[in-house]
Amino acid sequence: MTELWPEAPEPLPFPVVDNHCHLDHRIQGGHRLDVDEALDRAAAVGVSRIVQVGCDLEGARWAVETARTQPAIVAAVAIHPNEAARLDTDGTLAAALAEIEELAQDPQVRAVGETGLDYFRTGEDGRDAQHRSFREHIRMAHRHDRTLVIHDRDAHDDVLRVLDDEGVPPRTVMHCFSGDATFAQECLDRGAYLSFAGTVTFKNAENLREALRVTPRDRILVETDAPFLTPTPHRGRPNASFLVPLTVRFMAGIAGISVDELCQAIDANTDRAFGGSWERRI
Repeated sequence: MTELWPEAPEPLPFPVVDNHCHLDHRIQGGHRLDVDEALDRAAAVGVSRIVQVGCDLEGARWAVETARTQPAIVAAVAIHPNEAARLDTDGTLAAALAEIEELAQDPQVRAVGETGLDYFRTGEDGRDAQHRSFREHIRMAHRHDRTLVIHDRDAHDDVLRVLDDEGVPPRTVMHCFSGDATFAQECLDRGAYLSFAGTVTFKNAENLREALRVTPRDRILVETDAPFLTPTPHRGRPNASFLVPLTVRFMAGIAGISVDELCQAIDANTDRAFGGSWERRI
């Protein structure tokens, strides 16, 4: 099974956190890395902690249970915007949100997310449900002092409008940042952290590199969104936390700082963004 994944890169000089991962998602043939194997392979290259993100009820429950048994993992729970549209059609969105609110109060949960708006996969008929769900997740983050993790696809203006309406939580992360330098500044002005994924390494992603260049060092995070968004040169193969060094080294070159400096910044930024440190995988 492990041959499905690329070869591990050179270890980083200082540990960092993959702040957005989906260890529960399966890939070709229904495979996924065992959690202990995933953590060991990540730790071996300097990725010592992970935020496991649940995007539906099953995934949110899994994230919390896994965080209870794995000290290097903390959980984020939410109904993904595309899932919100589907559940609204079934008439079960309100009940799902109520369960997410219960889960969000678990001490293993650091964040409410990924929530937000996705105008790429959901058409106009599902947007009202996405907006209602997004607003409720923002309110949960405020009520329970949780970090808000935002999924934004082709919906920049509306994401900002809803945030402004509801009030930006003190800790807000733009997951897999997908805008340009102008949108980056709008998010930064609202106090958000910008999380860059393997997409920043893609040939056609100059807008992301421009956004990274204007992002202050103390607002930069890194993620995989694994098993998706595998960085160059392994685009098209499954992603995993142990590939974070490829993205970090590329980002350091774009940001014009050393890899060591960027690693230390990312590690400290993640602690601030997610409400404090937690145990590293050694």
